[in-house]
Amino acid sequence: MLCSRSLICLFVGKDLRKLLKRKDSDAGERAKSLEDLRASLFSDLHSSEGAKRLQQRICGPTVALTFNFMVSVGIILMNKLVLGKVGFNYPIFLTFIHYVLSWFLMAILNVFSLLPASPSTKSTSASSLIALGIVMSLSNGLANVSLKYNSVGFYQMAKIAVTPTIVLAEFVFFSKRVTSQKVLALTVVSIGVAVATVTDLQFNLFGACMALAWIVPSAINKILWSNLQQQDNWTALSLMWKTTPITLLFLLALMPWLDPPGVLSFKWDFNSSAAIFSSAALGFLLQWSGALALGATSATTHVVLGQFKTCVILLGGFILFHSNPGITSICGAITALVAMSVYTYLNFPDSHQQATKGSPRHPQEMKSSQNSKTKLSKENGEAHSGDGSEESV
Repeated sequence: MLCSRSLICLFVGKDLRKLLKRKDSDAGERAKSLEDLRASLFSDLHSSEGAKRLQQRICGPTVALTFNFMVSVGIILMNKLVLGKVGFNYPIFLTFIHYVLSWFLMAILNVFSLLPASPSTKSTSASSLIALGIVMSLSNGLANVSLKYNSVGFYQMAKIAVTPTIVLAEFVFFSKRVTSQKVLALTVVSIGVAVATVTDLQFNLFGACMALAWIVPSAINKILWSNLQQQDNWTALSLMWKTTPITLLFLLALMPWLDPPGVLSFKWDFNSSAAIFSSAALGFLLQWSGALALGATSATTHVVLGQFKTCVILLGGFILFHSNPGITSICGAITALVAMSVYTYLNFPDSHQQATKGSPRHPQEMKSSQNSKTKLSKENGEAHSGDGSEESV
């Protein structure tokens, strides 16, 4: 009896040692796979080509446009709250706060080596970066000035003029043609948005002048963001990191001209500080999401997204909150949404061609991915070898 117990303990002990050894081996394999994945991620971040591929994999057109859509709705309402109810009547200084917070957050990412690498200086001229920094200060600063003096409806109405400006500028400077079907769809979109917002056109002469002055810098801003990312391998964060200091300098130069005096005497209590800080946080997310959307699509598509947002806000208020903008505005919004759907459908072949012409993956990245897949498949095979079942992951 004692002998049989010893034999049982011996065999059980051997099986237990084998099981523990196997678990240690599996844990080591998994840890090595995770280490390879982390090394591949940091390798991508430290090269401009790898960072660009990583951005394209994680944030495609649908994700980028959805992200930008949600942030855009929030920041328009928040900025109107800050400039109106809070009484912070300094739109240029508000934009300056936005960019200061953006630069601070990117500086933190840079300290921890999480900021994507920039392309070489040979691929992009310094004049392009300086021009982008200048038009960013004009575009965002004048947009907030327009939002202060005009109603949200007139602010959105001014955006309609950005669409033909972008199409004309891309044709003149980049020989980029737009098909007649897309021109017709964009025309119907503009007419629909104009009809939808015609009931909310409150503005004064100075606000209207600021809205008109904002159109050209806004169009150039979108074109430069889109072209630099798609042609020179810039990522959204790396381009923001390079151009934000230039934007801050020019915003400082605009403050004495467009902001009223008395910014130092503003009462900074908890409520106003929280609202301004929330606006600044949304400003960083708006800049980042807008850059991602422009890098994944085009300048014209990004403007159409803004007009789509206008129609959704109007129809959402009618459906959810029983507001009554009038049958004319509702019909205009529905017409614009239908035309936007047609424009999106016409863009599908272009998106498919861009995807097929994308840059090939880096050999090191492919090797790392294959190794990780091989290790994971081995682990899955060992885990399911006992029951003979198959499972797809």
